[in-house]
Amino acid sequence: MNLTLPRRQLLASGAAATLGAMPAASAGAASIPVAAVPLTVQRRSLEVNGKAASVFAITRPDGSPGLVLAPGQRFAVALRNQCGAPTIVHWHGQTPPVRQDGVTETRLETLIQAGGVQGYEYAPRTGTHWMHSHHGLQEQRLMAAPLVVRTAADTRADAQEVIVLLHDFTFRDPREILARLSGAKASGGAGGMSGLTMPMPGTPTPAAAPDLNDIDYDAYLANDRTLADPQVVPVERGGWVRLRLINGASATAFWIGLGALRGEVVAVDGNPVRPVTVGMIPLAEAQRVDVLLRLPAGGGAFPVLAQREGDRQRTGFILATPGAVIGRLAEVAAAPVGAVDLSLERRLVALDPLPRRRPDRVIRVRLTGSMMPYAWGIDGKSWPDHTPLVVTRGQRVVLELVNQTAMAHPMHLHGHHFQVVELAGGALHGAMRDTVLVPARQTVRVAFDADNPGRWLFHCHNLYHMASGMMTEVAYTGFHAGY
Repeated sequence: MNLTLPRRQLLASGAAATLGAMPAASAGAASIPVAAVPLTVQRRSLEVNGKAASVFAITRPDGSPGLVLAPGQRFAVALRNQCGAPTIVHWHGQTPPVRQDGVTETRLETLIQAGGVQGYEYAPRTGTHWMHSHHGLQEQRLMAAPLVVRTAADTRADAQEVIVLLHDFTFRDPREILARLSGAKASGGAGGMSGLTMPMPGTPTPAAAPDLNDIDYDAYLANDRTLADPQVVPVERGGWVRLRLINGASATAFWIGLGALRGEVVAVDGNPVRPVTVGMIPLAEAQRVDVLLRLPAGGGAFPVLAQREGDRQRTGFILATPGAVIGRLAEVAAAPVGAVDLSLERRLVALDPLPRRRPDRVIRVRLTGSMMPYAWGIDGKSWPDHTPLVVTRGQRVVLELVNQTAMAHPMHLHGHHFQVVELAGGALHGAMRDTVLVPARQTVRVAFDADNPGRWLFHCHNLYHMASGMMTEVAYTGFHAGY
């Protein structure tokens, strides 16, 4: 799968001129930019382990997924909806004006109807990001794609870029999965729960053991492929490679194993960090990690594997130098791995941190709910019954995220990036992120500057937790006027 595109093709004027005359779909959104990059949401057929499935895609005119922007290039997009159903796409990791965030839950935007086109234009945030549907459960059906904004330093670096989007895949209708989860909530039992990994009622859970993996999936994908037919990326002997890894899974956290290689984590969620040498990398849902590594001068084939936490299932891809012998890789590891944790998070230091200052506001946010019954919320409330977290422009805000549940939650704030400043009571000057993992029964503190007025969603990025209510919003004074 080719995930890069020359800038001259991105700015093809013919398509942009055609799209420029079409109206925008959302009130308050941008008109179609004159030099818009065409992106199309559409359906496609994907073969997974020998069986065809109908899924979504977000593609450029040449059929390649997502978007790669050159240094200094403006985010100017015309998003066509040709998938046959209403949709909207969120630009995850970007910090646009609030009416271009790609969500409808705040009622500041409306869905793009089938056949419609929507314009977006703003100055993008650099780094490794992604795009995905924020409507219903479409994200589970692979309505997701990379969104990379390169810097001038990236173009000067003597490193080959490899962009990989991870996903969890099911042949089942995601609505059926959610209905079965919710059915357990309604009945208090697990009858008819085939394919779900929830514990049976009454099963004792050790106090220190978190619940892992709501759902058993049919496959795990790296750039749409399983290990039965993995992507093989040609690389140079002794060459440098920059991996841009995106966990686009709906409900799966992974451990990324570099095998015989060692690399340096140089960015997370698109934000540069002081380099940290790694061989295994924890990656929660929606998080991204950039890893710089050097291939041995002698060459060879080097699998990079993503293994589901608490399990043996895995996916991945292979870096291969010319002439390398590529062996078959098993889709299950020899042994399960533990829960994704904060071991890497504790080692990260932001290269571009927030300016040091005292917080103006500390907001305690409790993550609440349980697997049985399957009910998730924030401060005991489930969306849309929520209490907004009200802030004022110019404030330094600290969110104290207290996970009172037996599951970890990757918490994502729209429209902002925050700094991780405390893990389990230990202060640190950590990474800048937009998504942070809050492990079961632990507390994480993050800080951000309230510099992007609006109403911004704040939610768990496990799709089924969010769909079951674990969402609220950060509302600026002046925007906090209800619906």
